[in-house]
Order: sequence, then structure tokens, then C-alpha cells
Amino acid sequence: MLETKDILETINMIDNENLDVRTITMGISLIDCIDSNIDKACDKIYDKICLYAKDLVKTGEDITREYGIPIINKRISVTPISIIAGVCQTQKILKFAQALDRAADTLGVNFIGGYSALVEKGFAAGDYALIESIPEALSVTEKVCSSVNIGSTKAGINMDAVRMMGKAVVDTAKLTADRNCIGAAKLVTFCNAVQDNPFMAGAFHGVGEADCVINVGVSGPGVVRAALEKADCQNITEVADLVKKTAFKITRMGQLVAQQASQRLSVPFGIVDLSLAPTPAVGDSVAHILEEMGLEVCGCHGTTAALALLNDAVKKGGVMASSHVGGLSGAFIPVSEDQGMINAVKQGALDITKLEAMTAVCSVGLDMLVIPGDVTPETVSAIIADEAAIGMVNSKTTAVRVIPAIGREAGDELDFGGLLGKGPVMPLRQGNADKFIHLGGRLPAPLQSLKN
Repeated sequence: MLETKDILETINMIDNENLDVRTITMGISLIDCIDSNIDKACDKIYDKICLYAKDLVKTGEDITREYGIPIINKRISVTPISIIAGVCQTQKILKFAQALDRAADTLGVNFIGGYSALVEKGFAAGDYALIESIPEALSVTEKVCSSVNIGSTKAGINMDAVRMMGKAVVDTAKLTADRNCIGAAKLVTFCNAVQDNPFMAGAFHGVGEADCVINVGVSGPGVVRAALEKADCQNITEVADLVKKTAFKITRMGQLVAQQASQRLSVPFGIVDLSLAPTPAVGDSVAHILEEMGLEVCGCHGTTAALALLNDAVKKGGVMASSHVGGLSGAFIPVSEDQGMINAVKQGALDITKLEAMTAVCSVGLDMLVIPGDVTPETVSAIIADEAAIGMVNSKTTAVRVIPAIGREAGDELDFGGLLGKGPVMPLRQGNADKFIHLGGRLPAPLQSLKN
């Protein structure tokens, strides 16, 4: 039973510490929409999404009104479209992206994810066509998000797909240069992608999932930072314990929302993703949490260790508060969405090398990183390969979402607005890996993949 102090504490978290449910995401399988006639397939997709998610936005708004819990985004994820497009590969599969966007617009959701392909071990029918269509798809749609999984601990890394994705990222940025290269902010490249991620741009509905599920992504960096600010922790163990207790409280709220949404929509509850997802709002920053632990500035020596502590404590605390924890679950470090990260970059304390080291212990990878607009596709591919290698060897999910700022150079700024924030254009390392990237083939899986 909830006590009065617990209720008042939660109200304070919402009012003063930026606590929110970042997203309710409905995952919908499109397997039964497969049709060799692409127009019929698109009609089936539109109809099914609109039928299943017709009350999604209203339900989120009702829960917010009744419980006072802010739910920032209502989203949809679908079966990777490359699977659906396999029998339509001789036709223009851009139509699938347009059908998804039309459904999202009809329903009023913020984003729809799943314009995706899973190519960690090779290309199946539909994969090539989908990857090649990504730049145009993200330039002509508003709410569609795209992801491609190019590696895994079990399979190794598909270096041919890595090369294709470097080109896709650059081309997408160029096609949306008149909109601050926003297309690249809706495209993520994964290693070890998970099937139940509610967060964009990487959300897709895995083939092992039920026909329809509700996944919830919570947030709350501001709550963790405030708790550390108020406390007088005497050692690292006390810091970890405090973060665990705070993560439990945050996740408990997400579990409540997930259960309510599941019941009202008559859709099975999937998972709560207990990730700390920052926003550009003052105080809602993962970097500021690390600085509250005793770092002078995020990026200085000790940052990776502090982030490892934070990520581990968030998982341990949150897992006790929900019957099913999944997704990515931990701490995100998107540069443009985190004011503390932005400040650290501007001070020269944080660069791409340090961020790459931090991704070895956080939830995802190089996220919302703005890079110079004259970057070559091969260099983007090399960044993807490096990050995928970290994920593959460490048996964790890693991702790359970089935005080439067309027409801008290091030191400039790119402003996306809203939750995506704004980011300084960060310099890259010298030298190129063109010859390495053009070798292609498959980077073998590590020895630790042999666990059978």
C-alpha cells in the first residue's frame, strides 16, 4: 500500500525533478500483412496499425490526466519492414515507409519505428533494397524511424552492411540538409539489437514477440541527480545504494503506467525499459549525475568508472520494481539531448574518443553525435565498425546515431528543437580507414560467442 510520503515524493519528482514516462510504445507484428502485391501489403499494414493503435494516444492522455504522470511520447514499433518487403523487392519499397508515416499521422503518435533490417550475418530478400531506400524514406516522411542491425556477438559483424550504412547516414543527412539534417537523427545502426526496445530511433517489433504488446520507457536523470545532491554519501557504496533505491522508485511508476495501458488497451504488457534518458531541460542530465558523484566535469578521468557504477545501479534497482524489465535499461549518453554533455564538449573535456570509451559500460553507444558535414561515408562506416566491435566483444547492445552537419564544421552548432535538442559539431580523429572498410566480408564472431 502506498504511503502519503511516497505519493508526495513522486509528486515532487514530477514537478521539480523532470520525472516522466518517456514513452508508451505499442509493438505490432506485420507478419500477416505480407503480400506479393506491394499496394495490397501497404493497405494491410495501414489498416492493422490503425486498428490496433486507435486508442493509444487517448489512453496515454487519460493516464496522464488521472494519475498526474507526464507521458511524453506515444509511439509504435513494427516488424522489420525488410522482412515484409522480401516478396516485393522488385517493386519500390519506399511505399512501405509512406504507409507507416500515413498511419502514424492518422493516429497522432510521435514516431513509428521499424523501417529496419537485421543483417548481422548476411542479406536476405528485401534487405538490400530497404537499406538503399533509407535516405529517401527518411527524407519524405515525418515520423518514420529506421534501424539496421549489422552485428552480434553470435554472428560477428557484417562489414558489407557497415559500408552500406556509412553511405546511408551521409546520404540521409544530405537529403534533409534543409531541415538541419534531421533524417540522420532518425537512423541508428546497431550491434546486438534487442527486440523489445521502446525508444526511437531504434525501436522495432522483434519476430519473437507477441502479435501486439505494450512496452514502456521511463526516464528520470533529474531525480537521480537531485537525490545525490541532497544526500551526503561518504563512499562509493553509499552512492550505488542511493542510485538503486531511486531507480526502484522511478521504475515503479513505469510499471504502474505499463499495467494501466495494458489493461485499458487489452494488449499484453511487454517490458519496462528503465533507462535514464536525458532531455535538454536544465537538470535532466546524465552528465550532471556523474558530476554529482564527484567529477569536476563529465569526460575527465574517472568518468567511465562513474558511468559503470550508474548503469549497474540503475539496473539492479529497477529490476526489483517491474515484473518484466527489458529493452536497453541503463543510462543513455546522447550528446545533443543532454545539456551536461553539451557543456562538457564545449569545455573540451569530452570528445569522440572518450565517448567511445564510455559506451563500453553504458546502455547504448554513440548517440545523437553531430559531426562535420564533410565527413566521408567510409569514416562513418569506421565509426560504426568501432562501436559494433565494442558491443560484439562485450556481449552488449551498442549503437551509432551520428548526424553529419552538412555545410558545417567543428565548433558550429546544429539545433533540432524539442527532445532532440541541439549539439555542437564535434571533430573527428585524423586519418582514414577507407581501405579497411572496402575490404568487406564478415568480421568473425569472438570466442565468447561459443556458449552452447
